[in-house]
Amino acid sequence: MLTPEIIKQVKQIQIRTGRQVSDVLAGAYLSVFKGVGMEFDEVRPYVPGDDIRSIDWNVTARTGEPFIKRFVEERELTVLLVVDISPSLDFGSGERSKREAATELSALLAFSAIENDDNIGLLLFQNGVDEFIPPRKGQKHALRIVREVLARAKGVDAPYEEAAGETGVWRKLGASLRSKFERLKWRSRHQTRHTNIAQALEFAQQVLHRRAVIFLISDFLDEGYLDIVRSMKRKHDVISVLVNDAREFGVVDEGLLTLEDAETGEVCEVDTGSAAFRERASAQARARVDRLRDVFHASRCDLIEIDATASVVDPLLAFFRQRQRRYR
Repeated sequence: MLTPEIIKQVKQIQIRTGRQVSDVLAGAYLSVFKGVGMEFDEVRPYVPGDDIRSIDWNVTARTGEPFIKRFVEERELTVLLVVDISPSLDFGSGERSKREAATELSALLAFSAIENDDNIGLLLFQNGVDEFIPPRKGQKHALRIVREVLARAKGVDAPYEEAAGETGVWRKLGASLRSKFERLKWRSRHQTRHTNIAQALEFAQQVLHRRAVIFLISDFLDEGYLDIVRSMKRKHDVISVLVNDAREFGVVDEGLLTLEDAETGEVCEVDTGSAAFRERASAQARARVDRLRDVFHASRCDLIEIDATASVVDPLLAFFRQRQRRYR
């Protein structure tokens, strides 16, 4: 059940991200993500300067006058947000946690997609697939996605609403895939807390039958997912989004602390008063991010880095601009 606090936060996110989408993101999004192909628009008379390769010889022969075929870009895209909701995302040293930063980013992308009349879908995962909302259009659908991510960030289930046509989507996917989804959903909620990125991407690969733009949003505290990332890159545009917190790279002196690993549940005592410990922990965090950069670069997979203590918009815009320069 949704609490009044969550409903209020959904409205606040809509207002805040709505302005950002209208002001800067929608245009950048449109210029970066191209359509999936070209579709026929019309036949019109040839005018000097037209490409002769576009001449429609059948119409030209029939009329005795040169005509050309005109094509337009098939703009409609499918965007899928694959969002990690495992316990490690609860960490946050500032005003918001990594999970809340991931929620705001998801809202920005959802509203940017809807602003450009694209289909937007959502896949939430932990140790398995926690929730799947098939891609659809519309402001109401985008709000449903934001509400679902935010509700999970607060540890509650948003009430299920079957959108018009969603039954048909599952019918096309088949009973076996629906059964697999239910098994993965049970596993995600009742078994170990380890993140399983590969399992989520394998499910996404089965439900996406046309090319899609996939945003994989996680802190990537997992192993063994690179093969499926490379496999999906052959058909889809996979963009990885690493969500970090500045405190992970700069441990502060808080004396003796008892810490619990959010992913494994392992408990240990550490002395943050030790300069050697602080430097070692910070170095390990930096090395992990460096390795991620290297492996994603080697896999030709784009990587956006988000700091939960800073702006979510700035790195997203920087990524859009970098892509624009690359494709010129």
